Amino acid sequence: MPGKDQATAGKGPLSGVCVVEMAGLGPTPFCGMLLGDMGADIIRIERVEDAGLGIAIPSAYDLRNRNKRSIALDLKTAQGREALTRLVARADVLLEGFRPGVMERLGFGPERCLALRPQLVFARATGWGQDGPLAQRAGHDINYIGLAGALGMMGASEGPPSVPLNLVGDYAGGALYMAFGILCALRSAEQSGQGQVIDSAMIDGVTSLLTVFHGMRQTGALHPRGENVLDGGAPYYRCYPTQDGGWLAVGPIESKFYAAFLDRLGLEAAALPAQNDRAGWSNLEEAIAGRIASGTRAEWEAAFAGTDACVSPVLSLDEVPAHPHFQARAMFHAIDGIEHPAPAPRLSRTPGTVTSNAPRPGEHTAEILREIGFGDGDIAAGVDARAFAA
Repeated sequence: MPGKDQATAGKGPLSGVCVVEMAGLGPTPFCGMLLGDMGADIIRIERVEDAGLGIAIPSAYDLRNRNKRSIALDLKTAQGREALTRLVARADVLLEGFRPGVMERLGFGPERCLALRPQLVFARATGWGQDGPLAQRAGHDINYIGLAGALGMMGASEGPPSVPLNLVGDYAGGALYMAFGILCALRSAEQSGQGQVIDSAMIDGVTSLLTVFHGMRQTGALHPRGENVLDGGAPYYRCYPTQDGGWLAVGPIESKFYAAFLDRLGLEAAALPAQNDRAGWSNLEEAIAGRIASGTRAEWEAAFAGTDACVSPVLSLDEVPAHPHFQARAMFHAIDGIEHPAPAPRLSRTPGTVTSNAPRPGEHTAEILREIGFGDGDIAAGVDARAFAA
């Protein structure tokens, strides 16, 4: 939060919920972060040795691991398996993001874990799902959104599809749907005393995100990529460069907002093609682009201030925390100099909080082992045997 060094601590709505998170990539750590932001106790199970997966960044800056505790176990050892057994037996949720069958081979598949804790929510994140012909194939976000049809809808009509970072598959179709499923299953377990398994596949989540567009597809309302209103095909819904190399995001779809947009640009609607005359879109684009290119980003931001023209500057990540709107809503929390986007959504009575930076792998090993009944001698012996890493 600007001007503060620590987020305000408090009990979130998931306080008292214990989550065991198997260290992994993509949706699993982000889902754990979402639950931890809302007060759940997240115990992240790290490997004793670094597996060298994913894009390496310093552990303190892997913000997905904030609000978590970390224990490092070697699940090939008896001591490591015993520690995980005790953790599962007291957990409400287990998160894992391995290929189908890996947890079973480790001896911690759903059947055993639900026997240890009948009300456990066993959440499994994959790209392709737990079954089907692609279930065992490696992949990443770009592959999942490609097969689901989302990637093919993004970008200009000429050239390749535009890659939307890994927001659509890993985080929207993966982590967010997984968190939603966990909350549904926790509610069911609370009512019935019975847990269940969640098959959270990114292709399922992305396909669900495309629901509106599948409806449009069946009416024949979809045009090829780059020729639709919402994919940048419309000249009134895209980004334009400014004189100083900046960009404006333009989106006045509704006629009243479009009128305000033209007014602030200084363009006369009567002298232009109609807003939704596709035959005139290239001429309309040329007129809009020419006007926007005549001013700087800051000049246009001032010109559109206070209007409903649906125009905003395209900010870099470095610019975002200092923007007045983000400051007014306290959208970043700082802990020991590390900035965190604020938890979302905002709850009025039991809001989420950022209480700690991401731990180093194994930072809480001894603390957690003591909580589940290991004595100091057992811990020391396990560390010596490389079953644990502190």
